[in-house]
Amino acid sequence: MKRKTVSVWVGGAAGDGIASVGESLAKIFARNGLHVYAYNSYQSVIRGGHVWWQMRAGSEKVYSQPDNCHLLIALNQDTIDQHALGVENGGGILFNSDKLQVRPEHLTNGAQSMGLPMSKLTKLPIMQNTVATGAFMFLTDLPLASLEKALQERFAKKKADIIQANLEAAKAGYEYAKANWKGLGIGLELSNKQRLVMTGNQAIAVGALAANCKFYSAYPMTPASSIMHFLAPNGPKNGLLMKQCEDEIASLAMAIGAAQTGARSMTGTSGGGFSLMTEAVGLASMIEAPVVIVNVQRGGPSTGLPTKTEQGDLFQVLGASQGEYQRIILAPATLEDAYQTTVDSFNLADKYQCPALIISDLLLSEHSETVDTLNLNVKIDHGERVTEWTSDEPYKRYLVTPTGISPRALPGTKNTLYVSASDEHNERGEVISDVFTDPPTRKKMVEKRWRKMDFARKELAKMYPPTLEGSVNADVTLVGWGSTYNVLKALARRMEEDGTKTNILLMKVVAPFLSDEVLAVLNSCKRPIIIENNFTSQMSRLIRMETGYHIKERILKYDGEPFYVGETYIQLKKLLAKAPARETAAVAI
Repeated sequence: MKRKTVSVWVGGAAGDGIASVGESLAKIFARNGLHVYAYNSYQSVIRGGHVWWQMRAGSEKVYSQPDNCHLLIALNQDTIDQHALGVENGGGILFNSDKLQVRPEHLTNGAQSMGLPMSKLTKLPIMQNTVATGAFMFLTDLPLASLEKALQERFAKKKADIIQANLEAAKAGYEYAKANWKGLGIGLELSNKQRLVMTGNQAIAVGALAANCKFYSAYPMTPASSIMHFLAPNGPKNGLLMKQCEDEIASLAMAIGAAQTGARSMTGTSGGGFSLMTEAVGLASMIEAPVVIVNVQRGGPSTGLPTKTEQGDLFQVLGASQGEYQRIILAPATLEDAYQTTVDSFNLADKYQCPALIISDLLLSEHSETVDTLNLNVKIDHGERVTEWTSDEPYKRYLVTPTGISPRALPGTKNTLYVSASDEHNERGEVISDVFTDPPTRKKMVEKRWRKMDFARKELAKMYPPTLEGSVNADVTLVGWGSTYNVLKALARRMEEDGTKTNILLMKVVAPFLSDEVLAVLNSCKRPIIIENNFTSQMSRLIRMETGYHIKERILKYDGEPFYVGETYIQLKKLLAKAPARETAAVAI
């Protein structure tokens, strides 16, 4: 019987070529028709520290990084010491036997010691990762030609002798494994179908290009930087100007300026950079400029954990500006969703003339995954735009309307002269508080801007209706948002296998919050349990604040690493063994 999945871990120090091995393996599996999910746990240093790359591949869709592995490729002793016991019975540990040591205690779970005499297999120590990858190819029954092609592509810009040296190292590892060990009997069902591998940030960047984004400005900040890394070479080919700025304040200010001229614009950062952007977020709301802002969360506060994941910025994004500001906030859950959410965010920002914020996290944005379909033929909706003003009445940029959406004219449109003041203003954009504040006008303008959100809420309820995914009349409902979705799917599958009917409630729309719809769903649930990557269960607090419904049972994680299905399943079973924390049905408030 052939396996459905195989798992591999690669460990070492920064600078050992972990990413090279990981990217090559992901590409190889995908090009042999397999699905891939990979996550890299790394540190902030350029060299040294501990890097732990984890991948699961299979003939069917895979949704998370593995709890254990079939093969561990250890490029230093620290990796063996930390992760050897995570190798499954019958699996193997590939390592440099010239320098590293697998001791008996490392093999107590039934793993095999597979030492590679690197000094005999390659003249260049830096290529130990390539040798180990070659051995991996034999042990997992993958064609060596796939690795050779991946290496040629990876080092295409290098000199011919470097490419040749890597090819020789890979073959040496393959032949050594073939001569000394038996394959692990992985036997995955390979095919000629080639799959696309991408990260969440790449999905966001491609979504921006598909949505006809013309300007991206940013200051590098992990884990949002790779959006910029992708758009810098690929943006100009698609009519997008990418600008690296001196700081995040300038990044959003430039994006707002570009939006004012009619160019679809976006910026991206993490929590620390978003802190600097907050005044400008309010500016975009006040002058009703459509701009898309991506916040890729990492551990905080302050500099926090620059290379680790967390879902701790929910209330930061909700309360970004001083005062009450109009905004749309969406939390994508998968790579495909990140792509489509980015497209939708541009349309929503244009239509409702306000900032649209996408809240991601390191796991979602930086993990690699195979993607089957992305609809590149997207609808572009610029909303209420004035192309020519022919009325006898003077043009009013902030005209009070029944929907709150005013006719938007781009600078240079004939007969549409106006000003955009960051101060409160009247319908013409003229400041109302220089000498005497005008209370009736202030009241009218506030109500106009918030009226937009009433209509946005109705549209979002149709676009992203809160629904239960999975068993009807389930005993347990798993609630989550963002990157936890894949873990919820895996947990629900295991629960169903155990005989417990389980479904999922994914919280996609953060603002304007869909209070009535969410409450109706929760009131139909028997036992909701929320799973979040933070300490204070921010989404459950938001749900209670907006609906009055209190989800008391929670599984929370805040150590910088994402949820692993196995360990979370154990926590879930322990929680379910206790009597449920009862909550009476709430009433809409």
